[in-house]
Amino acid sequence: MPLLLLALSPLLLANQEEPKPDPPKLPDAVETMLLAAFDSGNEGEVNTIAKYAKTAAPDMTEMINRRVGDWKRARSDANQKRLSEAAFFELVQGRAEVGAWLTTGNTDNIGLNGVLDLRREGWLWRHKLRLQADYQESLGVTNRERYLAAYEPNYKLDDKAYIYGAAQFESDRFLGYTERYSASLGAGYSAIKRPNMTLDVELGPAFRHTEFINAPTESNLATRGSMDFSWKLTRAITFEQDASAYLQSANSTVSSKSAVRAKLFGPLSGQMSYTVQYESKPPAGRVSTDTISRASIVYDF
Repeated sequence: MPLLLLALSPLLLANQEEPKPDPPKLPDAVETMLLAAFDSGNEGEVNTIAKYAKTAAPDMTEMINRRVGDWKRARSDANQKRLSEAAFFELVQGRAEVGAWLTTGNTDNIGLNGVLDLRREGWLWRHKLRLQADYQESLGVTNRERYLAAYEPNYKLDDKAYIYGAAQFESDRFLGYTERYSASLGAGYSAIKRPNMTLDVELGPAFRHTEFINAPTESNLATRGSMDFSWKLTRAITFEQDASAYLQSANSTVSSKSAVRAKLFGPLSGQMSYTVQYESKPPAGRVSTDTISRASIVYDF
């Protein structure tokens, strides 16, 4: 028997599998940088670190790309699960803006303005709701009174493109109308989507019904376009520019709001804003352009 085993040993050794080499590993410095970027949860930082890691270890480019791709897929899957399983109100975020002023003595003026913005960011749907009220009185006479309610659902086609619907009610008798209803359906695109900067643009057909005070009621088809831009200049200061336009054969409307917001403490911020609203064919006795500058306190929740 020992002789038989000895005779067969070359054949047995030949049939044994060669030991597999250890899989290649990233250099410790590159591995440490990638893990730190993954822990930050910031995709921009991950892309930046991966770029420099591939420069430092070009022979590991494929492995670095695979590691980053696996992290992004796992992060996307976890985010999808969280958004899909969350209750409706768990994902609602909001902002309340309040401004007021009162003067007495030689002049008696009072002014109030309030804005409530609610937003729910789900996996496939985004919902936006805005309520706004402005009131101003001078020497007992009302000289500004404006109300607005707007709702916009978005259905996401991918990470940037979406289909939007928009419904809006306005009342502003100092611009010459008691009620204005608008409805629109179209396409939207997130042209810029970075941690510190976003830009959404929308375009689509619309229908508007306006009940003027001293003019016939109008119902018209229109084209609606909008832009929503936000730029976080620093951790404490944010610039925002919102604009929208309803273009039609009758009276067209263009509105714009520029705002600079600075964090004070906790959820409170101070804000300076400038709003312009232009009506191409206002009723007789009304001017085309209405502007307002205001300072207000903003509460994020």
